[in-house]
Amino acid sequence: MNKLFLFLSLGILLQACNSAPKRDLNTVFRYNESAGISSLDPAFARNQANIWACHQLYNGLVRMDDALKVQADLAHAWEILDSGRTYRFQLREDVYFHQNACFGSDSTRLLKAEDVVFSLERLRDPELAAPGAWVLKKVESIKALGPFQVEIKLKEAFAPFLGILSMKYCSVIPREALAHYGGSFGQNPVGTGPFRFQLWLENEKLILRKHDHYFVLDEAGKRLPYLEAVAIDFISDKQSAFLEFLKGNLDFLSGLDASYKDELLDAEGNLNAKYQARFNLYRQAYLNTEYLAFQTDSNSTLKEAEIWRHKAIRQAINYCFDRTKMMRFLRNNIGTPAQQGMIPKGLPSYDSTANYGYHYRPDLTDSLLAAAGFPNGKGLPELRLQTNSSYLDLCEYIQGEAAKHGIPIKVEMNPPSTLRQAMATGKSPFFRASWIADYPDAENYLSLFYSKNKAPNGPNYSRFEHPQFDAWYEAAARTTSDSLRIDYYQKMDSLVSREAPVVPLYYDQVLRFYPKHIKGLGGNALNLLDLTRVYKKS
Repeated sequence: MNKLFLFLSLGILLQACNSAPKRDLNTVFRYNESAGISSLDPAFARNQANIWACHQLYNGLVRMDDALKVQADLAHAWEILDSGRTYRFQLREDVYFHQNACFGSDSTRLLKAEDVVFSLERLRDPELAAPGAWVLKKVESIKALGPFQVEIKLKEAFAPFLGILSMKYCSVIPREALAHYGGSFGQNPVGTGPFRFQLWLENEKLILRKHDHYFVLDEAGKRLPYLEAVAIDFISDKQSAFLEFLKGNLDFLSGLDASYKDELLDAEGNLNAKYQARFNLYRQAYLNTEYLAFQTDSNSTLKEAEIWRHKAIRQAINYCFDRTKMMRFLRNNIGTPAQQGMIPKGLPSYDSTANYGYHYRPDLTDSLLAAAGFPNGKGLPELRLQTNSSYLDLCEYIQGEAAKHGIPIKVEMNPPSTLRQAMATGKSPFFRASWIADYPDAENYLSLFYSKNKAPNGPNYSRFEHPQFDAWYEAAARTTSDSLRIDYYQKMDSLVSREAPVVPLYYDQVLRFYPKHIKGLGGNALNLLDLTRVYKKS
C-alpha cells in the first residue's frame, strides 16, 4: 500500500462524519514503531511498543506523572487502611468509554466500579494467561462497595502496590467489548483514554482518533486531547525511519540506533549543530540499569563458580575500569556512569552522594587480587563473560581493562534468547544484563537480590543470598512510611555494593528528538509516551 493512499485514507477517516467540522491534518501526530505492535489488549502490554499505544487508549485507577508521583486517574481519591493491606478507591463519575458497536448503535456508557472489578479479575484469571497477571499476585480480593467505589485487599502489606496499579496491565475495559469481540479484542480495543481506535492496517499503519468525551480538561477548561489523531507507522528498518523523520514525515524519534547515532549527536552527546535549528533533543533519566552479574550460588557446579565466591575478585573487577571514560567513548555520554549502586537515577531513593558504589581504582584492583591469593591475576583461570551483540563493545572494553591487571576474561557472544535461558537456569557464570523498571519503586531493582526470588522462581539471576538483606527487604515491603522505606532501600543498595554480586555499568537515559513546532511533549523516567497535551504550533 503506497504512502499517498495511506495519507488520503487518513484524511478521509478524519472527516468521515458528515456532521463533523473539517479536520486539520496538522493536528495528527505521527510516529514509527519499528518493533511492531502485537496487541492492543492492555493485559498483554508487556513491551514498550504495546505500552505506548495502550497508554493512548486506556486509563487505570491511578497514573504516574512526569516526576513519577502517583496521581489520580479514574479514581479521584483513595485511602490506605488496615496497616497497608486495604486500598479503597473513589471513582470519578464523569468517565465514558469510547463510542463502539459493543454498546449497541455505536454508543457509549458511563464507567462504574464493576468495570474496574471485571478488568482486574480478568487480568489475574489463569485462563487468560496474561503476562501482566503477576502484578496482582499479592491481591486477596477485589470488590465494588458501590457504583463508584472499589476496594482491593492484599494478602500482606506491600508498599509499592499503588505504583503497580499505574501499569498499563491494570487498565479498565468494558465487559461488553470482550463479549462482542471475543478473542479479537486485542485488534478492536475499547477503553476510556484520550484516543480511540480507528484503523489498523497490519504492518502498515495504526490510526487512533480523538476521544471527544475524554474526562480530562486543561487549565483553561478545554477538553483534552488537543490532537485530532495519532498515526503510527511500522517501518522496520531504523535507518529508513530516521530518513522519514528528517523529511518531516514523522514527528518523533525515540532513542538512538548505531546507524544514525553519530549523525544526530556529537562526541559529547549533544545534538549536532546542523540540526539544532530544526529539532529539540529531550533527555532525562531512564529507569534502566545496565550491569554485569556473577553466578554466586554456593551449590553451582560451573567451573568458574569457586572463583566467583571470592568477594575480593568480584570487587576487583568493579574497580578495574573507568565508567566515565566508557560512557564518553562508547555511548556518546548517553547515560550516567553507575557509581552509586544498582538503584538508578530517576527514583527518589537514588543517592547521588552515596559513597558505597565503585569508582575507577586500579590500585584497589591489584590489592584485592593479592588479598584473594591471585597477585597480578596469577593463577586465575579464564573467566567467561557472556553477552549479546548489542553490548559486545562494552564487554570488550572491560575485558581489555581487566587484562591490564592479569584478569583473563573471554567474551562469549550469544543470541539474547540463549543468554536469557542460561541466566534463568544458572548455567551462565558471568553475564551482561539490564533491568528496566516495571514500576517506579526501588523495590523492583532490589528484588534482584532477594533470596526467595532466585531464578527460575524470580529475577535473582546471580542467586545472591544474604540474611540481613532479606530482613530489610521484607521490612521495607511492610512499612507505610516513605522515608523509612527509602532508608531501607539505601541500606540494601549499600549491602549489595559491598558484597558485589554485580558490576553496575551505567544508568540509562531517555532520548527523544522532535521538530521545534511540537509542543507539550514531556516524558518521565519510565519512558512513557503521553500525547494527551501535545499540539503542533504553526
